[in-house]
Amino acid sequence: MALHPAAASILEMMKQLPSAVGPFTVEAFRVGDTQPMPFPKPPVAEVRDLILAAQPARLYHPRPDEKLPVILFLHGGGWVCGNIETHDVTCRALALKAGLPVVSLDYPRAPEHPFPAPLDASYRALAALATVGPNVDASRIAVAGDSAGGNLAAALCLLAKERGGPAIAHQLLIYPVLDTDFSRASYRTNGTDYFLTGPMMRWFWEQYVGDAVDNPPALAAPLRATDLAGLPAATIIAAEYDPLRDEDVAYAERLQATGVPVRLERVGGVFHGFASMPGVLPPADAALDLAGADLRRAFGL
Repeated sequence: MALHPAAASILEMMKQLPSAVGPFTVEAFRVGDTQPMPFPKPPVAEVRDLILAAQPARLYHPRPDEKLPVILFLHGGGWVCGNIETHDVTCRALALKAGLPVVSLDYPRAPEHPFPAPLDASYRALAALATVGPNVDASRIAVAGDSAGGNLAAALCLLAKERGGPAIAHQLLIYPVLDTDFSRASYRTNGTDYFLTGPMMRWFWEQYVGDAVDNPPALAAPLRATDLAGLPAATIIAAEYDPLRDEDVAYAERLQATGVPVRLERVGGVFHGFASMPGVLPPADAALDLAGADLRRAFGL
């Protein structure tokens, strides 16, 4: 389908960002970290900054008088940029739509902290969720993330399985980065004109795994994992105009083939990053509504 009209307008605006006009530098990509998009911030009953396993984090709790299952959220940004502030609106919307507390983590970023540092810090945070507060039930956890954060969420599930815990009830992967195969059809059709480009994605991978881009370890590229059996049920959201679309579909199919329950939601008319625009882009709200319903269902709520 054609680009959603609102998505087309936003895409034109994003083409003016320093990271879009090049050259690719850490500084250019991090300009947006201090100038997040001016989207409306839905009010959440409790919003509180904290330190979680030595990393900055933020709690969004829609019903702070209740002890509820918790969602650990990992932000996107190619492992290089993005932070709590850039994903504040997304986390507010997810907390409200799921009716559950969300803990957003500022993990250490590449290239200063390449693989496995972001994943290791995320795992420590996962194990430390009980320290967030008495209104968070750390015995019932879901992980979520978009783009590079979706990569980390998927890898956390693999790592938790490998280490025997903590138990994860559900994984919400929003257009996750899962592999380094730039020859897929979605890279050929969507890798030039839709915000995230093929060369940009290769550059991000180089910052994260260095010389291992063409043969990354499975914990960096979860689609390369040999055994996906026994992983948590998943909600995977893929965008039509996204170079990552085909690897997201492939991961969903591999999970399903091993018996893992999966909802694959292919969202038409949108590009990579669309879910960060709730309140402005209707498909973002629809996708987060679906994600919130799946998360509630995962906890029997």
